[in-house]
Amino acid sequence: MSNTTAAWFEDRIAASVAPLLPGFAVEAVAEIDSTNTELMRRARAGRTEPVLLVAERQTAGRGRLGRPWQSAQQQEEQQASLTFSLGLPLAPADWSGLSLAVGVSVAESLDPSGAHRIGLKWPNDIWVNDSKLVGILIETALPHAGAPGAQRYVVIGIGINIGAREADGMRTPPAWLRQWRPDATAPEVLRELAEPLVRSVLAFEAQGFAQFAERFAARDVLRGREVVLSDGTAGVCEGVAWGGELQVRTAAGLQAITSDEVSVRPRGMAF
Repeated sequence: MSNTTAAWFEDRIAASVAPLLPGFAVEAVAEIDSTNTELMRRARAGRTEPVLLVAERQTAGRGRLGRPWQSAQQQEEQQASLTFSLGLPLAPADWSGLSLAVGVSVAESLDPSGAHRIGLKWPNDIWVNDSKLVGILIETALPHAGAPGAQRYVVIGIGINIGAREADGMRTPPAWLRQWRPDATAPEVLRELAEPLVRSVLAFEAQGFAQFAERFAARDVLRGREVVLSDGTAGVCEGVAWGGELQVRTAAGLQAITSDEVSVRPRGMAF
C-alpha cells in the first residue's frame, strides 16, 4: 500500500459514521492489490474493527465469481473510478439479501429521485440502461473459528465508474456517473454514500432484507423480462422475493434462485 495525496474527507466521513459504529475509521491509500483482500487479511489475523478502506487504484481488484475489477485510469486529475470496502462485525439472523440491501442503499444515494433510471440487477450490480455502473462484492471471515458465539466480519466491496470507461473486455457495457453528473468526483461520491450505507447495513442486521424488498422492486431491471441463467435455464423474471430469492417462471414452473454462483442476464446479453 502507498499513501494517497488526494483529499478523501476521511475525518468528515468518520465523524458522521462513528455514532453508529464506535471506533469507526476511514483509511485512504493511493494503490493496493484489493481493498477487499486487505480487509479479509486483517480479519483473519483478528483485526475486526469497523473501517472503510478506499483506494485510488487497485492492481488486483476482484468482482463476483473471481472476475477482475479494474480501476479506471485517472482523468484530468480526477479519479475515474471509486473503489472501496467497508468492513465491520455483523450478526444478522439471516444473511440472505445483504448484497441487495447494499445495492438499494447505493442506488438511492446516487439517484434519490429515480430520474436517472439507476436500477438494480440481481444479485449485486447497479445498472443504467443495461450498462453496469456499480459492482458489489461481499465476503465474510470468521476471525476466531470454533469459538462459541463467534461473530462474522463482513467486507463489502463497491466499485463505481465515475468517469468514462472503455468497454473492451467487459461482459456488460459500462455506464459512468459523469454521463449525467459531469462534475462528480470520487471523494464527493464516497462522502455521499458512506453514512447511508452503514445505516442500511445495520438496518439489515436488525431486520433483514424484507424492509428493503419494495425499494428493490421499484428499481429491479430484470422484473418482467425474459432472462437466461448461466446454467442454461430460461424464463421470465418475476422479481425478487422478500427473502432475496430471484424468481424465474420457467417451463417447469416458478424457480427461486438463491445461489450467488448462478448468473442471470436478460435474453440476448452474453455472460
